[in-house]
Amino acid sequence: MKIQLMNVQRQHETYAAEYEEAALKVLRSGGYIGGSEVSSFEEEFAAYAGAKYGISCGNGTDALVLALRALGIGKGDEVITVSWTFFATAESIAATGATPVFIDVCPDTYCMDPKLAEAAITEKTKAIMPVHFYGQSCDMDALRSICKKHNLYLVADCAQSAGTKYKGERKNTLGDVSCFSFFPTKNLGCDGDGGMVLTDDENIARACRSLKVHGSGKDGLWTLKREYEMKNIPFPQNMPDGESKYYNYLIGYNSRLDAVQAAILRKKLTHMDDFIAGRRKNAALYNEALKSTAYETPYESLDCEHSYYIYALKHPNAQKIMERLNEDGVSCGTYYPVPLHLQGAFAQLGYKAGDLPVTEELSKTTFAIPVFPELYDEERDYIISTLKKVLE
Repeated sequence: MKIQLMNVQRQHETYAAEYEEAALKVLRSGGYIGGSEVSSFEEEFAAYAGAKYGISCGNGTDALVLALRALGIGKGDEVITVSWTFFATAESIAATGATPVFIDVCPDTYCMDPKLAEAAITEKTKAIMPVHFYGQSCDMDALRSICKKHNLYLVADCAQSAGTKYKGERKNTLGDVSCFSFFPTKNLGCDGDGGMVLTDDENIARACRSLKVHGSGKDGLWTLKREYEMKNIPFPQNMPDGESKYYNYLIGYNSRLDAVQAAILRKKLTHMDDFIAGRRKNAALYNEALKSTAYETPYESLDCEHSYYIYALKHPNAQKIMERLNEDGVSCGTYYPVPLHLQGAFAQLGYKAGDLPVTEELSKTTFAIPVFPELYDEERDYIISTLKKVLE
């Protein structure tokens, strides 16, 4: 059988009794929206990642949109981000009416280059959005310093980095706000879609909680007043004042984490350190086995404890190698074959081939191989031998 690039079935099988019991408990309760499972998971994941507040939502893309909206970012604003990432990173910026400004990444970490970020700042820039790519942490100290210097928000896209440590702590992956995805293949994945916003700022948390439920209730009114204050506009005096879901003060979203997913995620979170340890073990064995070959193995900065959501190799003949691997039963693929600055959705921004050389090279020369923690030893050995055979 072909070795899958991501094998969510195998992880489920390992702890099936736990996950299914948790889901069945919710199904029998009739409490499918909100409730104690959701609030408990918000608290537990925030504690795990070292944040004061956790706001769950429908998916990782929504988390980014909620975070940007909570910061008051919208039409006429610019947000600096990378092109070497999944579409949702820049899509969320565009969804608020703001403009993504794409910069290149560092050739070793594949993460945002702080020097390029500072060089891209204009009078329209309101935030910098780095991506902890593949589970590698960005240089957060440098980026925080830049944001503080220029009075900008730091919004961390942590969709690929649950469990990553920076300088020994998970908290340091946080900017002013950080956003996570619980897509099934992620380091911490649910059995569907899910997302989370983390922050230490109560105002941001309150705004996100309102926006995710149609901008309603007491938090909606409070958030609307805050938006008027941020824009220095007098607040209308004839505003209805109500705390139920039928009093809507903002154009928000319907973005909720289901109670069933929260219950499953709570169980998975208890195994999170084991999941990361398994990924790191597989990565270390790959690194050792391939260090004397023509493959360029992933770089791990001294400040980072990589969580290896993706283990990507680099080679000038990546496309041919992937073809051979797939023929020999090893699933692999490029993350991502078309950089965002060259995507059709952003054609109006005027970027062209050659603008971001590191990103464009990575899109042609890197490919991912299986690294999920449930990978069998014999599967990993076969992958290694196949990689070497392909080079011969």
